[in-house]
Amino acid sequence: MSTPARTIGRIFLGSSLVFAGVSHLTVAREEFQAQVPESLPLDPDVTVVASGVVEIALGSALLLARRRRGLVGVIAALFFVAVFPGNLAQWMHHRDGFGLDTEMKRFVRLFFQPVLVVLALWSTRSPRR
Repeated sequence: MSTPARTIGRIFLGSSLVFAGVSHLTVAREEFQAQVPESLPLDPDVTVVASGVVEIALGSALLLARRRRGLVGVIAALFFVAVFPGNLAQWMHHRDGFGLDTEMKRFVRLFFQPVLVVLALWSTRSPRR
């Protein structure tokens, strides 16, 4: 049984992932391409589409999975770690996207990724008894 705070966090995170994933496939496709590191040996559009599909799946699982909620949280946390190099590349290569049009905005954003990792893990754990 989850606490109300954890449930709210999980619903927020799951909904945000579904929204971001759909945005990857539609209205923000070019914006997300600004985050694809140049060192990644895949076409940026393929990377954006693939990560969008993964985000939709993870977000849906966060919203719907009951039995494997903890596992889904770990997978979501690992996903946030895996996409961090994209945030780093956006900052290092001075790429604008999503209103991140200054060095400071891009730098501050880097600190939100660990928050997402913690939220994914915390919101999917059963409270201690």
